[in-house]
Amino acid sequence: MAEGTVTFFAEKLSNLILQEASVFGEVEGQIKLLRNELELMGLFLRDVDSKRVYEEKVKAWVNQIRSATHEAEDVIDEFILNMDHRKRRLNTLKFLPTCVGMVDKLPFIHELDSRVKDINAMIGAIMANRSKYGLEALTASSSSTADQAVSHKEKRAPVVEESDVVEIIDGAKKVKQMLMMKVETSTRSVVSIVGMGGLGKTTLAKNAYNQRDVQGHFDCKAWVYVSQEFKARAILLDIANCVMSLSDTEKREMGEIELGEKLCVYLKEKKYLVVMDDVWSSEVWSRLQPHFPEAKDGSKVLITTRNKEIALHATYSEAFIYELRLMNDDESWRLFLKKVVRGTGTTTPTLTTELEELREKIVTKCKGLPLTIVVLGGLLSTKEKTKQSWEKVLASIDWHLDQGPESCMGILALSYNDLPCYLKSCFLYCGIFPEDSEIDAGHLIKLWLAEGFIQRRGKERLEDIAEDYIHELIHRSLIQVADRRVDGGVESCRMHDLLRDLAISQAKDANFFEVHENMDSTFPISIRRLVIHQNLINHDIFQCLHNSSSRLRSLVSFSGSTIGKKSWGYLQEHITLLTVLNLSEERFGGHMLLRDIGQLIHLKFLCIKGYSSIKVPSSIVRLVNLQSLDLGGNDCNIPHSIWKLKKLRHLKCWDCKISSQSQINKCVNGYLGVEQLTNLQTLALKGGSWLEGDGLGKLTQLRSLKLSNCSISYLKTEFFESIAKLTVLEILDLSFTEGHTKKILENRLGSVREKKNVTIDHHNKTLLPGLMPFSHHAYLYDLSLNGMLEKLPEQIEFYPPKLLRLHLWNCKLTNDPMMILKKLPSLRILVLLFDAYVREKMVCSSGGFLQLERLELFRLVELEELIVERGAMSSLKTLEIWHCDKMEKLPHGLLEQTNLEKLTLRGSSCHKSIKEIEEARGEDWDKLRKIMC
Repeated sequence: MAEGTVTFFAEKLSNLILQEASVFGEVEGQIKLLRNELELMGLFLRDVDSKRVYEEKVKAWVNQIRSATHEAEDVIDEFILNMDHRKRRLNTLKFLPTCVGMVDKLPFIHELDSRVKDINAMIGAIMANRSKYGLEALTASSSSTADQAVSHKEKRAPVVEESDVVEIIDGAKKVKQMLMMKVETSTRSVVSIVGMGGLGKTTLAKNAYNQRDVQGHFDCKAWVYVSQEFKARAILLDIANCVMSLSDTEKREMGEIELGEKLCVYLKEKKYLVVMDDVWSSEVWSRLQPHFPEAKDGSKVLITTRNKEIALHATYSEAFIYELRLMNDDESWRLFLKKVVRGTGTTTPTLTTELEELREKIVTKCKGLPLTIVVLGGLLSTKEKTKQSWEKVLASIDWHLDQGPESCMGILALSYNDLPCYLKSCFLYCGIFPEDSEIDAGHLIKLWLAEGFIQRRGKERLEDIAEDYIHELIHRSLIQVADRRVDGGVESCRMHDLLRDLAISQAKDANFFEVHENMDSTFPISIRRLVIHQNLINHDIFQCLHNSSSRLRSLVSFSGSTIGKKSWGYLQEHITLLTVLNLSEERFGGHMLLRDIGQLIHLKFLCIKGYSSIKVPSSIVRLVNLQSLDLGGNDCNIPHSIWKLKKLRHLKCWDCKISSQSQINKCVNGYLGVEQLTNLQTLALKGGSWLEGDGLGKLTQLRSLKLSNCSISYLKTEFFESIAKLTVLEILDLSFTEGHTKKILENRLGSVREKKNVTIDHHNKTLLPGLMPFSHHAYLYDLSLNGMLEKLPEQIEFYPPKLLRLHLWNCKLTNDPMMILKKLPSLRILVLLFDAYVREKMVCSSGGFLQLERLELFRLVELEELIVERGAMSSLKTLEIWHCDKMEKLPHGLLEQTNLEKLTLRGSSCHKSIKEIEEARGEDWDKLRKIMC
């Protein structure tokens, strides 16, 4: 963890030396010396981390490095803040001569020089202590010690035994089928079991391995445990000892290659099964694969791993990967009873009524993880069978789960220790979110960017690298997918409570962040990141901020407090070096947002979600480092000077207006426009005069564009040409406030014909006045259009080639849109809302919508009948009809849809048809009951 802190600050210093050399002046030499020392320390810390050194002396030394780095960062950032204040002061005193400005700067330079020299001396002493206290020898010899420790942990018998796990029964059948299945394209294939620590991977593998028909299916079998720091020769020797006879000399003297060749020759004539339990690296399969020959048809290798990437690397097909899930409440309780009953020596899994009352509390504590259930059940089996005795244990369950390397936390910590340095900070940061919460992936990525966790990889977009980090954490079973985007990407994720506890514990030890969920929390003296989950914002937080002095860099609150002007004033006084300010649910009293927020010049991430009325101050222009501004649903007025913030990557203020720049201001300060934000990836705003001209089309990196309340007066040719230029867009949401006239429509259509050579019939009016074809938007998968139109374009080339989701609002269509939309080859989700269509009948004809999985109809008040012909919507899984009150009958042909899983009806939609089917109590009613929500 310290390695990440040091590396990030060293990179920050390098950038400052390049950008601010004139500011540092004569101190530049000391700054470069500091940077060089940090780079060397970072390399040494990476070596320490890779060897998993856990000696107390090394830990103390690492903590000293971390503290020195934090102090250095504070010194540099305070100097930059003072220089900013000085610059503002001099700007108000322009009549003073230059020499006065130089004299004014000298005290800051001298102080910086003195403090940086002190830090360099301190770092020199810390580095000298490596030799003085024998730390170099400790780290050099630690590799073998770490191997032994890891080997000891990995080669234990499974804590969750075969007879314990309820879900294993179903899983063992599926794994057994995979093991005994014939693969046409290969005579040797790989089966993988994947899941987080404590889910029972080893137990499931043992259950399948020991079944009689599996034993009889293979000529020879081997089971080997694989450690984190695996040794290929040792594994090959273990396999050979299971399947063949070797002399003592061969065991002692044969090298890896010779041993592997001998094993390969032996297995070539056999139908074999080799189980490699708890694999931590793709290198294991890469090294051992050549020694597993394409032998008799049906030979298998079974791998258990916490990392899906390893399974994908080794396995022929995802069909041969079995992913373990968490247990549901009933399964958890049955497993718990087995452990408790075993402790009493009885055979019938029953408890007294008094103890049964604790069921919900016990199941909630375990969160579906078999390891936790077994540990808790085994613990309670040794206690007196009384409610008072059990409640006493439950009250201290966190302590019991955290004791020793074989504990739940000890086992889960193996996954954390195995992470590469660049992922450790990202994993720990997931612990800031409230327990059981769904974490928005996009929001998480923006926070990671602001915190500096994302390491550059050539010219790759930082957000894409961060998304890879999320996938890697998922594949390592450290976070779980909660919801996916329509394009298959991760929309949101969640963290198992035990892994969250692990993250919070590790973060506390590393002074990475502090979470205060209880009002009685004792605030530490110095913290870098503070996370608040309860209503502390107006009282205890003041003590915390006072204790933390000026060191606080990130303040993240989920408390939902009401913040008054005094609170803002106090916050501003104590967070001058803040990088991240995230207030997710706070309420404001209608006052201006941090009138002097411009003093937070280091701020990179500002998120204030809610539904208040906020005035953004003009001082926001000073936040030159700001990367992400998210004001949620707050009704805001943002000054036009926002366009000066050239580092902005995400401007998400969908209910906010940008003020217009006056002619006088343009003459004095020069023109300011959206085109200056060339780094923008996300833009969500109300339409306004800023849309005039072609500035929008210059944001060529834009991935998501959402414009609301766009007046038609701004929809000139330049606007539509700009949309056409944004060819890397993935999401486009346009909302228009006025209908169009025939004259405007014909004018815009003329522009389209001239510039795009598109032939359009005057009777076949196009989508919204002037909107150009999306044929060049190869990445656009989500399109939402809100505004009047007369007819959808019939040319399929008009639509994005990879469109997956389409929303149409308030379009007032009079021609059945299904006749055109059915031809879109990739469409999976179609949503028609608020009079998107204003006629009585819609028909989904045979052969149409072959990929459509979800159809939503909301308040189509004129719609009376929806017909689904045989062969239409063959992939439909979800149908929702909300308040289409003239539609009395279910869609004709609906019950013939074999893939339909969910039907939602609200208001009086289809009420007559439902009543008739229910009264008949026939086959149709049986189908409906299974899918209706």
